[in-house]
Amino acid sequence: MKIRNRSEAAVAASTTHQPPRVSMRGITKRFGSIEALRGVDLDLMPGECLGIVGDNAAGKSTLTKILSGAYLPDQGTIRINGMEATYRSPAEARQQRIEMVYQDLSLCDTIDVTGNLFLGREKFKGAPMFGFLAKQRMEVEARQMLDTLEIKIPRMSATVAQLSGGQRQSIAVARAVAFEPEVLIMDEPTSGLAVAEVEAVLAVIQRVKLRGVSVVLITHRLQDLFRVCDRIAVMYEGTKVAERLISQTDLTEIIKLIVGEGHVERRETAA
Repeated sequence: MKIRNRSEAAVAASTTHQPPRVSMRGITKRFGSIEALRGVDLDLMPGECLGIVGDNAAGKSTLTKILSGAYLPDQGTIRINGMEATYRSPAEARQQRIEMVYQDLSLCDTIDVTGNLFLGREKFKGAPMFGFLAKQRMEVEARQMLDTLEIKIPRMSATVAQLSGGQRQSIAVARAVAFEPEVLIMDEPTSGLAVAEVEAVLAVIQRVKLRGVSVVLITHRLQDLFRVCDRIAVMYEGTKVAERLISQTDLTEIIKLIVGEGHVERRETAA
């Protein structure tokens, strides 16, 4: 069967009983007296974009930080490609091919584009402790990374501080994708960006999906969900109250669910 796009891929995966790429079951998390997550179940299919939305303190960031290894769950299980996975740090999550791009991007403003793309995994001529940085090789590979995702950066020698917000976000995504993740979590990637920059970042997300990566998108810009997502999961007071296929919902319903209306109107089917 020929699959023309990633939305079709997600549907095909579910109808052929392919296991979810990620399956979270009964996830709980407390911070002192605050119950941030209360038995959350969540699936992420291969090659789909899942939007996670909710009001402040709904639990969406806590859930994705557990998936990315930044937090440990108090209870619950995570399965990756059908196999139970336990990891205790973002580095261990990366070994499971899970990457997260945080809202602050974790870029170094005083380092150039190439340096940021290779930050923490620099290439050397000779032994790393005694050799020299392989700057030319790194720059060629960095340009290839950006070209693959059709990210346009005029000068690789420009420092990140000289780039626009959209370019900075694109660099952070490219760096995460360079680790060849199966799951990419993005926290508010279009927050504070101008219209043209938002369009550029959404286009990068689409291209990441076409590479077969499963994307989790956290955003308060609800209109972005309908541009790139296949499904939406709605969080409310530490629980997942609804899931909707993007083709079976609209902005009005999602807003109602976020503010606490209509949680029992109908159960979603994310087949």
